[in-house]
Amino acid sequence: MAASLRLRPLREQDEGEALAAHEELRSDSFSFLLGWDPAMRWRDYVELCTARSHGRRLAERWVPSTFLVAEVEGLIVGRASVRHRLNEFLLHEGGHIGYAVRPAHRRRGYGSEILRQALVLARAHGVGDVLLTCDVPNTASAAVIERLGGVLEDVRDGADGVPKRRYWIR
Repeated sequence: MAASLRLRPLREQDEGEALAAHEELRSDSFSFLLGWDPAMRWRDYVELCTARSHGRRLAERWVPSTFLVAEVEGLIVGRASVRHRLNEFLLHEGGHIGYAVRPAHRRRGYGSEILRQALVLARAHGVGDVLLTCDVPNTASAAVIERLGGVLEDVRDGADGVPKRRYWIR
Protein backbone atom coordinates (compact mmCIF):
# COMPACT_ATOMS: atom_id res chain seq x y z
CA MET A 1 0.00 0.00 0.00
CA ALA A 2 2.91 2.40 0.72
CA ALA A 3 3.93 2.10 -2.93
CA SER A 4 0.98 4.31 -3.94
CA LEU A 5 2.26 7.13 -1.73
CA ARG A 6 3.65 10.17 -3.49
CA LEU A 7 5.25 13.33 -2.17
CA ARG A 8 3.98 16.53 -3.74
CA PRO A 9 3.98 20.26 -3.04
CA LEU A 10 1.33 21.75 -0.80
CA ARG A 11 -1.61 23.27 -2.72
CA GLU A 12 -4.28 25.82 -1.93
CA GLN A 13 -6.98 23.15 -1.96
CA ASP A 14 -5.14 21.25 0.84
CA GLU A 15 -6.07 23.82 3.48
CA GLY A 16 -8.69 21.84 5.43
CA GLU A 17 -6.85 18.56 5.44
CA ALA A 18 -3.45 20.12 6.18
CA LEU A 19 -4.83 22.15 9.07
CA ALA A 20 -6.48 19.01 10.45
CA ALA A 21 -3.15 17.17 10.23
CA HIS A 22 -1.47 20.08 12.01
CA GLU A 23 -3.96 19.85 14.88
CA GLU A 24 -3.65 16.04 15.10
CA LEU A 25 0.12 16.17 15.43
CA ARG A 26 0.07 18.96 18.01
CA SER A 27 -0.99 16.30 20.53
CA ASP A 28 2.37 14.61 19.78
CA SER A 29 4.13 17.98 20.30
CA PHE A 30 5.02 17.92 16.59
CA SER A 31 4.43 20.62 14.01
CA PHE A 32 2.96 19.40 10.72
CA LEU A 33 2.98 22.83 9.06
CA LEU A 34 6.41 24.33 9.61
CA GLY A 35 6.33 28.03 10.33
CA TRP A 36 2.53 28.16 10.07
CA ASP A 37 0.91 31.22 11.61
CA PRO A 38 -2.87 30.98 12.06
CA ALA A 39 -3.13 34.72 11.33
CA MET A 40 -1.70 34.07 7.86
CA ARG A 41 -3.92 33.51 4.84
CA TRP A 42 -3.59 29.94 3.53
CA ARG A 43 -2.62 31.11 0.04
CA ASP A 44 0.24 33.12 1.56
CA TYR A 45 1.48 30.07 3.47
CA VAL A 46 1.50 27.94 0.31
CA GLU A 47 3.45 30.69 -1.47
CA LEU A 48 5.86 30.89 1.47
CA CYS A 49 6.57 27.15 1.22
CA THR A 50 7.39 27.59 -2.47
CA ALA A 51 9.63 30.58 -1.76
CA ARG A 52 11.55 28.67 0.94
CA SER A 53 12.34 25.90 -1.51
CA HIS A 54 14.12 28.53 -3.62
CA GLY A 55 15.96 30.05 -0.65
CA ARG A 56 13.71 33.11 -0.49
CA ARG A 57 11.72 34.59 2.41
CA LEU A 58 13.70 32.58 4.96
CA ALA A 59 13.15 33.43 8.60
CA GLU A 60 16.17 33.73 10.88
CA ARG A 61 17.81 30.30 11.42
CA TRP A 62 15.97 28.80 8.42
CA VAL A 63 17.73 27.28 5.43
CA PRO A 64 16.37 26.55 1.95
CA SER A 65 14.00 23.60 2.27
CA THR A 66 11.35 21.76 0.32
CA PHE A 67 8.04 21.05 2.09
CA LEU A 68 5.96 18.23 0.62
CA VAL A 69 2.81 16.44 1.67
CA ALA A 70 2.50 12.68 1.38
CA GLU A 71 -0.63 11.68 -0.49
CA VAL A 72 -2.28 8.28 -0.83
CA GLU A 73 -5.46 7.93 -2.87
CA GLY A 74 -6.18 11.65 -2.56
CA LEU A 75 -5.63 11.82 1.22
CA ILE A 76 -2.79 13.59 2.98
CA VAL A 77 -1.25 10.92 5.21
CA GLY A 78 1.93 12.73 6.20
CA ARG A 79 4.62 15.17 5.17
CA ALA A 80 8.33 15.64 4.59
CA SER A 81 10.61 18.63 4.86
CA VAL A 82 13.94 18.34 3.09
CA ARG A 83 16.55 20.89 4.13
CA HIS A 84 19.01 21.59 1.34
CA ARG A 85 21.83 22.32 3.80
CA LEU A 86 22.42 22.45 7.54
CA ASN A 87 23.00 25.29 9.97
CA GLU A 88 24.27 24.85 13.56
CA PHE A 89 20.82 24.06 14.97
CA LEU A 90 20.00 21.51 12.26
CA LEU A 91 23.43 19.90 12.63
CA HIS A 92 22.84 19.50 16.34
CA GLU A 93 19.26 18.28 16.39
CA GLY A 94 17.17 18.94 13.29
CA GLY A 95 18.87 17.13 10.43
CA HIS A 96 18.32 17.28 6.69
CA ILE A 97 14.90 15.61 6.69
CA GLY A 98 11.90 15.92 8.94
CA TYR A 99 8.89 13.71 8.32
CA ALA A 100 5.61 12.80 9.94
CA VAL A 101 2.70 10.42 9.50
CA ARG A 102 -0.77 11.33 10.70
CA PRO A 103 -1.88 9.12 13.63
CA ALA A 104 -4.72 7.40 11.73
CA HIS A 105 -2.30 6.33 8.98
CA ARG A 106 0.55 4.90 11.04
CA ARG A 107 1.84 1.31 10.93
CA ARG A 108 1.21 0.97 7.19
CA GLY A 109 4.75 1.60 5.92
CA TYR A 110 4.09 5.24 5.05
CA GLY A 111 6.91 6.57 7.24
CA SER A 112 9.44 4.39 5.44
CA GLU A 113 8.14 5.40 2.03
CA ILE A 114 8.08 9.11 2.92
CA LEU A 115 11.67 8.89 4.10
CA ARG A 116 12.75 6.85 1.06
CA GLN A 117 11.33 9.45 -1.32
CA ALA A 118 12.70 12.35 0.75
CA LEU A 119 16.18 10.82 0.56
CA VAL A 120 15.94 10.84 -3.25
CA LEU A 121 15.01 14.52 -3.13
CA ALA A 122 17.85 15.35 -0.71
CA ARG A 123 20.33 13.70 -3.09
CA ALA A 124 18.85 15.68 -5.99
CA HIS A 125 19.64 18.85 -4.00
CA GLY A 126 23.26 17.78 -3.65
CA VAL A 127 23.12 16.42 -0.12
CA GLY A 128 25.64 13.59 0.13
CA ASP A 129 25.57 12.33 3.70
CA VAL A 130 22.08 12.84 5.14
CA LEU A 131 21.58 13.60 8.82
CA LEU A 132 18.33 12.47 10.44
CA THR A 133 17.31 12.96 14.04
CA CYS A 134 14.49 11.78 16.23
CA ASP A 135 13.53 12.07 19.87
CA VAL A 136 14.86 9.15 21.91
CA PRO A 137 11.34 8.08 22.98
CA ASN A 138 10.24 7.91 19.31
CA THR A 139 11.21 4.29 18.72
CA ALA A 140 9.00 4.05 15.61
CA SER A 141 10.96 6.81 13.87
CA ALA A 142 14.27 5.30 14.98
CA ALA A 143 13.22 1.96 13.46
CA VAL A 144 12.28 3.65 10.15
CA ILE A 145 15.59 5.51 9.99
CA GLU A 146 17.56 2.34 10.77
CA ARG A 147 15.55 0.35 8.22
CA LEU A 148 16.60 2.83 5.54
CA GLY A 149 20.29 2.57 6.43
CA GLY A 150 20.67 5.12 9.23
CA VAL A 151 23.73 4.60 11.41
CA LEU A 152 23.50 6.05 14.91
CA GLU A 153 26.27 8.57 15.56
CA ASP A 154 25.26 9.74 19.02
CA VAL A 155 22.51 10.98 21.32
CA ARG A 156 22.46 14.66 22.28
CA ASP A 157 20.37 16.81 24.55
CA GLY A 158 17.73 18.72 22.60
CA ALA A 159 16.89 22.38 23.11
CA ASP A 160 13.43 21.21 24.24
CA GLY A 161 14.94 19.02 26.97
CA VAL A 162 14.27 15.78 25.04
CA PRO A 163 17.38 13.82 24.00
CA LYS A 164 17.80 13.36 20.22
CA ARG A 165 19.21 10.35 18.34
CA ARG A 166 21.41 11.49 15.44
CA TYR A 167 21.73 9.18 12.45
CA TRP A 168 23.63 9.42 9.17
CA ILE A 169 22.62 7.79 5.93
CA ARG A 170 25.59 7.74 3.56
